[in-house]
Amino acid sequence: MTPNAISVASVFFAVVAGICLAATNQCETSWARRSLWLLSAAMIQLRLVANLMDGMVAIEGGKKSAVGDLYNEVPDRLSDPAILVGAGFAWGSSPTIGLSAALVAVFVAYVRAIGASVGVGQVFIGPFAKQQRMALMTLVCIISAILPLPWQAVSESAGIGVCGAALLLLIFGGLITACRRLQKIAELMREREKAGT
Repeated sequence: MTPNAISVASVFFAVVAGICLAATNQCETSWARRSLWLLSAAMIQLRLVANLMDGMVAIEGGKKSAVGDLYNEVPDRLSDPAILVGAGFAWGSSPTIGLSAALVAVFVAYVRAIGASVGVGQVFIGPFAKQQRMALMTLVCIISAILPLPWQAVSESAGIGVCGAALLLLIFGGLITACRRLQKIAELMREREKAGT
């Protein structure tokens, strides 16, 4: 299997995870909802494994392609929103919160790319980079599969449960991450200017 095919597979896993997350809001039985939460957790982890493997196969297997960098980046920009928007439609969440989380995730990645575009390299600092976002979503899926439904409510008046609360945390953490990355990029640009004078 080529690294590019593995990258495309990561999008498939993310889309399946997003669909399963959204379907948790449509279940009539507890076992079906729990199964969907667990399947979502598995798909999120498969997405991360595929994301890790594509680079390893490309470098270690000597299968790097001319368009490999595109296949490495574009699927990630599709995968995060697929999962987070799906989570917005999940039980105990809100589509608005899910869409906001997806936008923040894409913005965090965009800020990382800004570092490369201004010549100081990509900045990967957190606290909510891709791995942490997906770890949180996997944890949410496992908790939601285990806890009885009445225990999952965080704010009954707002209709927010564990998933919605996690997405709000992800938004907040993502904004902090973007600010930290921008600060680091600015610091590196200033250091570069000083070194050049």
